[in-house]
Amino acid sequence: MAKKESFIKGTLILAAAALIARVLGLAQRIPLEHMLGDIGDASFNVANTIYLMLLTIATAGIPSTLSKMVSERYALEKPHEAQRIYHAALIFSAIMGVVMTLLLYFGAPYYATYIKLPEATLAIQMLAPALLLFPTIAMMRGYFQGRNNMMAGGISQIIEQIARVGTAIILAYILLTMDYQDSTIAAGASFGGVLGSLGAFAVMIYFTLRMRKQDRTLSLQEGQNKLPLMTIYKDIFTLSIPIVLTSLAVPAVNFIDTSIIKGLLIGQSGDAYATQVVGILGSRAQSIAGIPPILAIALSASLIPIISAAFARKDQPYLKQQITLAMRIAILTGMPIVIALSVASYSINGLLFSSLDGSGIIMLLTFGTIFQITMMTSNSILLGVSKAKVSMVHVMIGIVVKLVASYMLAPFFGIYGIIGATGLCFLVITLLNLRLMKKIVPFSILGKRWLSYLLTIIVSAGIGYGLNQAGILLVNMMPDRLAYLITCIIVGVAVVMIYLVMLIVLGVLSQEELSSYPRKIQKVFMPLMKLQPHRVRNRMND
Repeated sequence: MAKKESFIKGTLILAAAALIARVLGLAQRIPLEHMLGDIGDASFNVANTIYLMLLTIATAGIPSTLSKMVSERYALEKPHEAQRIYHAALIFSAIMGVVMTLLLYFGAPYYATYIKLPEATLAIQMLAPALLLFPTIAMMRGYFQGRNNMMAGGISQIIEQIARVGTAIILAYILLTMDYQDSTIAAGASFGGVLGSLGAFAVMIYFTLRMRKQDRTLSLQEGQNKLPLMTIYKDIFTLSIPIVLTSLAVPAVNFIDTSIIKGLLIGQSGDAYATQVVGILGSRAQSIAGIPPILAIALSASLIPIISAAFARKDQPYLKQQITLAMRIAILTGMPIVIALSVASYSINGLLFSSLDGSGIIMLLTFGTIFQITMMTSNSILLGVSKAKVSMVHVMIGIVVKLVASYMLAPFFGIYGIIGATGLCFLVITLLNLRLMKKIVPFSILGKRWLSYLLTIIVSAGIGYGLNQAGILLVNMMPDRLAYLITCIIVGVAVVMIYLVMLIVLGVLSQEELSSYPRKIQKVFMPLMKLQPHRVRNRMND
């Protein structure tokens, strides 16, 4: 129980931090979307997309590897080796920060020209200095996660976003009042990432100093038995390269979209519309669609050290329990958020942004994130059981599917075909991952209850959509934004409540199964279990 509570506590800490960070990021997009025109909006989106792509390449693999290796060393009571590995990772991160900063800064003009948006050059270059520190920050977060300290990474995320968002909005406003061009205002907003990196680094230094005394004690126990640096780097890169490619799934898809949208749409709809779509996809759709996977991201980060330690101890029953629990939590908690945001996309668009353009784009992209959630969770599980290379192959297959499907569907469905290809990509990766996971540890997520769960989704979505359509009529009786706000609240509350009730009534969640969940989740569902009919309960017990 202690391990389970520790796991869920770590997940909740990271989820809360990620939610706050996502809300702040969305809060930034709203005023920027009002301050920027189509070119500025697209430029800011392009800068963030390529920046996140390079940041993933520079940092995604090694922090996850570091978390895995550190947790394993502590599980095997070899803390001195964990310290040595951490120091080696910090050396690499400093070098990688310089390389990535130079690459992003000097490569910006070539990439911006290639995607037919040269105005984005300055916005990309203004983000480059942030990469000096972020590789090191990522290593520190990975180390603390390996030590089961999720608080350090969570707080650093929040401070990073506060500094980034505040700087971006203030600089953009100042440049707007000084009548600078749209692309220059976007560049000022991009520079917020640099201040964000400084804030995050300061937080990680603070937590490092707090842990220094304990680490010194560990280093004194080390004696003369030091791991050679070359051995450490060999182990790190052997595991981290597959992890990097696996972690690239979402950034790579966003990068592909940013790179191909104008080329695929410009012939059909013209340059102005294609530029507008690039901006809408980044500033609106991806911002909203980034909310449902928050728990999955936190779950994935918390999962790596838990799964790795169980796998290292060869504790198969506990490994099966954690894998099953992780996949169920990811699906059951992610879906109501996906449904609510999808069916209320029109009202959300009207509430947050300057126009109702792109509501359909927001809806379709958000709905597809359920497959992103399952993909991310299953990728982390495969990492924990030392199957990162196979996971990498699955992601590469998914990326190929994404590219082929985008070029096949775009001529017929435009931007919706490109977004549909994204959902297909994530679904293919998920199915491949699940097939492999069941060979390693036989498990069942919902068993024979998938039909009941599908009915739960359909009913929740149908009622939510109906309420949204009815709520839209309120714009004839009150100010538009107030009407959209009321509609969003009603739809959100209704979808979540209907979803939870139907999970119980249709027997998707059983009483026996609930007893294996963490206590905090039990407190939410236990009162609702009274709604479950006796015949359903008896059938599930048989």
